[in-house]
Amino acid sequence: MSRQLKLGAFLMATGHHVAAWRHPEVPANAGLDFTHYKQLAQIAEAAKFDALFVADSVAAPTQYIASRMARSDHFEPLTLLSALSAVTEHIGLIATATTSYNEPYHVARKFASLDHLSGGRAGWNLVTSDNAAEALNFGRDEHIGHPERYSRAREFHQVVTGLWDSWEDDAFARDKASGAYYDPSKLHVLDHVGEHFRVKGPLNVARSPQGQPVIVQAGSSETGRELAAQTAEVVFTAQTSLASAQAFYADLKGRLPKYGRSADSLKIMPGVFVVVGGSEAEAQEKCETFQQLVEPEVGVALLGRMLGNFDLSKYPLDGPLPELPLTESGQQSRQILLTELAGRENLTLAELGRKIAGGRGHYSLVGTPEQIADRLQEWFEQGAADGFNVLVPHLPGGLEDFANGVVPELQRRGLFRTEYEGRTLRENLGLARPGNRFL
Repeated sequence: MSRQLKLGAFLMATGHHVAAWRHPEVPANAGLDFTHYKQLAQIAEAAKFDALFVADSVAAPTQYIASRMARSDHFEPLTLLSALSAVTEHIGLIATATTSYNEPYHVARKFASLDHLSGGRAGWNLVTSDNAAEALNFGRDEHIGHPERYSRAREFHQVVTGLWDSWEDDAFARDKASGAYYDPSKLHVLDHVGEHFRVKGPLNVARSPQGQPVIVQAGSSETGRELAAQTAEVVFTAQTSLASAQAFYADLKGRLPKYGRSADSLKIMPGVFVVVGGSEAEAQEKCETFQQLVEPEVGVALLGRMLGNFDLSKYPLDGPLPELPLTESGQQSRQILLTELAGRENLTLAELGRKIAGGRGHYSLVGTPEQIADRLQEWFEQGAADGFNVLVPHLPGGLEDFANGVVPELQRRGLFRTEYEGRTLRENLGLARPGNRFL
């Protein structure tokens, strides 16, 4: 079989557009409506998506402008995906969990449990947190600095994956006749002592169906890329052009041999914001409908958050993006990307805020299924992507548009599956099952 691209469905409650909740076709209470998420999961699974992806933050925005966004109430991702595992059979279930405000034992236990509940479909999106407000919920006065966050993340990953290897695959005999529940020789105690963590182990969950849940990351800074090359199996990234995506792809794949890894061991899936229409004019009209719902102050507040938690409300809306120091609390790669975008297109603060209201700096496609498939194929075949994390403006409508329009076009071109290859997320992504480090 020829190489085929991978697809993730990024589920952000009402949709990825910051004003989606105001659209008449979108349930305003979507963030806490399980029936809504069940519908989304089943749409994506029927279209043969590889995985659902649910982002997270452990702080609620409380400033006034946050009251104009649908971003303050939503399910805890692992709880949600555990419920969705019972109403799906094949699609992967990827959740974000921060290494800055969790403990490794908790994360290892929860994702191993999700992998068992789902029959081997769990993935952990390892992030270091780009929201400084999270610190205030965990006994800190300020967010952990960028270098320390990544140092902690690297060790956090070592501990979590070590705990996942606490038991060999066949350790639990559960032999009623002999009375042997497990074989002590197949138990391995981690006994980790490091700079940030001291964890004895073992994990009180048997080794999971995938051996280990799939590791996902989204960091694109220099430090983030190096961590991804060392540890990640899927990388989500924001790239705005074919050239930048090709450069990122080549750079990250080029780092893998240093860690004894092959190019196929890491799938790079840029985010793509997609608005689908029966004609290009219809797609543009759909997009503009959402753009008209964006209040300038809301767009600028979102921009400030994405640039690195900066308050931009004191700057004139019709003025340029001010010069800002490189963020220590947010995503440095996203700050650079958006700053370059503002300069390249000579955008005012309000224009930049409105421009990112849907895609948030991701590559954006507005057009017919054929036009969108053309661009996805171009990136896939020209060394820019192994697949895509699909962002749609509103849910469920935007996902239905992609599933009913773009997916059949990709299948017609032989670029995307018509049936799932396996039962686990690893099998469908084409990733090897990791061996136990203690053997």
